[in-house]
Amino acid sequence: MKFISTRDSKNPVSFEKAVLDCMPGDGGLYVPSEAVDLRRWILYCDSSTSFSNTAGTLTSACINDEFSPIICETIASRAFGFEPEVKKLDDRLYSLKLYNTPTGSHKDFGISYLVNCIETIHDLKGGKSVFLDVTIGELGASLARCLRGKKNVKAVLVYPAGCCRGLEESDYIWNGGNILPLEIDGTESDCHKIVRQIFQDRTLVEKYGLTVANTANIGRLLPQMFFYPFAFSRLKSEVCSDIYYGMPCGNYSNLVTGLYSWRLSMPVNGFICPATASLALDPMGLCTIPDDMVPFEKREKADPASPSNLERLEDIFSRNSLMLKHFVYPQNVTDKETDEACRELFMKYYIFADKNTSGAYAAIKKKKELLDEDDAAAVLIERDDPSLSTEYVRHTTGEEPEKKDNVEAALRPSSPGRKTLKTVQEVIKALEAVSF
Repeated sequence: MKFISTRDSKNPVSFEKAVLDCMPGDGGLYVPSEAVDLRRWILYCDSSTSFSNTAGTLTSACINDEFSPIICETIASRAFGFEPEVKKLDDRLYSLKLYNTPTGSHKDFGISYLVNCIETIHDLKGGKSVFLDVTIGELGASLARCLRGKKNVKAVLVYPAGCCRGLEESDYIWNGGNILPLEIDGTESDCHKIVRQIFQDRTLVEKYGLTVANTANIGRLLPQMFFYPFAFSRLKSEVCSDIYYGMPCGNYSNLVTGLYSWRLSMPVNGFICPATASLALDPMGLCTIPDDMVPFEKREKADPASPSNLERLEDIFSRNSLMLKHFVYPQNVTDKETDEACRELFMKYYIFADKNTSGAYAAIKKKKELLDEDDAAAVLIERDDPSLSTEYVRHTTGEEPEKKDNVEAALRPSSPGRKTLKTVQEVIKALEAVSF
């Protein structure tokens, strides 16, 4: 499989190029250039197939022109000592829990896979990479865990002052670790601006081997595609009807990867989500993207600091616009409906749900008529540990979810004890301190 930019379909690049040099020069985002038919494998796997085996096999199927099956299995086995959990809630409702991870966030799947991909590429071919990312804690905590012991990858993490979390003393570069935390005297928006400016200078990107660990990087996004074949391997012996996935929108990464899975021939009948300003309902009640009338080339460049996958979503449907209206089902969900859904999940299934998960469940409930047509099953995606949203859960249900030790550690404030920075020039100077 090759990868192309959303703004240039005529110049495909390798997986290695798309991951290491993650932002195309034309301002777009990398996407798969073709669909691979994995129907035989997807139908063959069953509930005994582990997530790491799923990931390794699908990686090999997608990029077998670059890496051998053994290398692909090695990447997956190193990345995934944890896996999602599919749970039956009632006859036609299931949950797909994505937070049984080292930090309690679904981000661990993508970050761990990406780090191990890049480390493997450099082991095989030489070279070094540096992640340059803005974070207020979760991404940084996950990266710190994944980078421990790595030889070819480091990270420069840009925080608003006082927001550094989840790092240990041994993670810091000056203590022999792989993380250089930089605290900025400013807001998160100021941090984004600094990182954005650096990535606009190609000489800096090439000089320091810069890439990102957020979903602008296709290597971070791709492993989320594996969630759906894994879930199907657990569902296919129980569900004999249509399957719909209900999910929060977030930055549209899970929706995009669900559609990529569909393009790999995974059996699925649609995706249900709360509507947003960018993914809405037209007067006929069908899905529409209001901004899709603006050509990509007339838009601002994709943001490496704070990405949205909406452009990738538009790219999928630009090839089949009718599918958008009959495969993605956004629903207008109010705060009141979200809160009611949160309480119902707790009272009916004893599930603590954050606002995002509750909104997705409310959207599923609003599509009951569609689901009832063929006795379809719905799968509710739970992305993050509810204890990351303790205040919302407690306020809505009157109960407080338990905060596990690993989540507590990911949220624990860290104090690098270094001078705060103010300008992009100071951050560029700090990059010079990253040595291998």
